[in-house]
Amino acid sequence: MFDDEGATLRVLGIDPGLTRCGFAVVDAAKPSKLTALSLGVFRTSPSEEIPSRLADLQRDIADLIDEFTPQVVAVERLFFQVNVRTAMSVGQASGVVLSQAALAGCRVVQYTPNEVKQAVAGYGAADKAQVQRMVQQRLQLSSPPKPADAADAAALALCFLSHEPVGRAISKAIGGTR
Repeated sequence: MFDDEGATLRVLGIDPGLTRCGFAVVDAAKPSKLTALSLGVFRTSPSEEIPSRLADLQRDIADLIDEFTPQVVAVERLFFQVNVRTAMSVGQASGVVLSQAALAGCRVVQYTPNEVKQAVAGYGAADKAQVQRMVQQRLQLSSPPKPADAADAAALALCFLSHEPVGRAISKAIGGTR
């Protein structure tokens, strides 16, 4: 993806959630030249019915994909949740995101929180503040991104960009394309 002179790879990172869904759009002209184009959070009201909230989230994700046209969407994989209610709403939000990204023709990848922390902070048990500081540093932001959902979304995009060169090399070695 970085072989062509001047080619840019655009990655949308999504930290799915029903009340707060973090997003970050990151451009990579090459693995070391990163630019954050947009960071933020979509919010839905807990007082609304879940179908309406999911529809709102779907529209927001569709608009974001239409505006920035990412080639890749990196989404946090639901790995483990103690709170079943939270896990259900995150799973529903994640399904909306995965579906919308696939419909838009984006390559979709998923990473567990530990994979993201390892790739971004070098430590799979890094805390939120460490992830925020590393995102700030890697994207050359003036301050750590807030809220944490936006920082987590940026970390997902950075995780993909960290893994992509290795994945491409493996694919090329076994005769695949990526």
